[in-house]
Amino acid sequence: MDTDRLGRAVSSFSSSFSRHKHTLAALPLLALMAGCASLSGTPDVRAHNERTLESLAQPSDQQACYDRDREPYTPLVDAHMHPRPFGGAPIPPQKLHAMLQDNGIRFVNYFGIGQILELDSGCSYYLDCPGVAAKPSIKNDVVNGMQTVAYPPDDLHITLSMTFMDLAHPDDIVKTIALYDKEFPGMFAWSGELNVMKQALLKNKAEPATLASIDQWAPFMKVLRDRGIPVTLHSDLGNDAHPTQFLPLMEHILETYPDNKIVWAHMGLSKELGTMDPAQHVAILKRLLDQYPNLMLDISWDVLYNEYHQWGSIYVPFLNAYSTRILPGTDFVASASKPDDEYGKELEVTSRVLRVLNDEAFRNIALGANYFRLMNLDYHAPNVCPADNNKTSS
Repeated sequence: MDTDRLGRAVSSFSSSFSRHKHTLAALPLLALMAGCASLSGTPDVRAHNERTLESLAQPSDQQACYDRDREPYTPLVDAHMHPRPFGGAPIPPQKLHAMLQDNGIRFVNYFGIGQILELDSGCSYYLDCPGVAAKPSIKNDVVNGMQTVAYPPDDLHITLSMTFMDLAHPDDIVKTIALYDKEFPGMFAWSGELNVMKQALLKNKAEPATLASIDQWAPFMKVLRDRGIPVTLHSDLGNDAHPTQFLPLMEHILETYPDNKIVWAHMGLSKELGTMDPAQHVAILKRLLDQYPNLMLDISWDVLYNEYHQWGSIYVPFLNAYSTRILPGTDFVASASKPDDEYGKELEVTSRVLRVLNDEAFRNIALGANYFRLMNLDYHAPNVCPADNNKTSS
């Protein structure tokens, strides 16, 4: 990010900062602020994204360049979104499509809730119902597939994801994939979010994966690998008492299935792990990314922003340096009980760090270059306007 652009970004947070008199030395402070939950009421509001699917189908050099000073810092891609809740009524599909489109989303992963609550529980959120079982199921995936066919959206590319897998008991997964092939031929191009270890669900009788069960994944991981299907895994790194308690699970997955496209959801963070030393966390991520070229991370979930305020001098350089390995996402759960503006709010919070990334990282992550490459989609991220172009247009 050039000096003038950095100055304009800083001014959106506080009038005490001059618009034109900042240097790159301010970046750690700005990034720290970008992750601070107390700023949730003062977003840098800009016009909604007017990029269309049709425009993104053009080669990058044939599109109008992306003016970061005038166009939104929110991404074109939401690679981690749940169109149905854990229980209860969802947002109707056409209304949900409109929410996504109105907020500039052009590509979205439809993650079902793989471990849904018992249907007769009357519960819509697992944390409100300890003791109510959350069990792996095909229900969400089937509804997502049927609704996508029944209500095809305009100007929105939906990637359907298989989320039924029981990672603790994987025996029937290949057989169920064959059922999906029969009922929804060619429609499911992703897998996940699958829960390896999600501590928050343990009170709902969820059974986490083990080192032994991971060894039994080989048949279905081969299917995903042969088809080039990415899999998004929720695998808590640890908790405040033991920050790396569950790291061996992810390490074993990566060692056992190095050729699979694996996305580690939320960079391994969670509500249970809010005080980990950022330097230690980033060191772990760097080591695994360097060792396993097919590993990617997603930066979804507002927990990363509400629990972690240390985005500054450690995380921003990391995201810039490893920008080809990062996907954006909200982790929005589309419950009908949520207010109509909730998606936009969660998108804004989970996008704050994007506005302080350098231009290359912004294009890779926010403008979809990583997503298109991972999915082999015939779409192209726009080039970011040169700094001089942005300066003269302001």
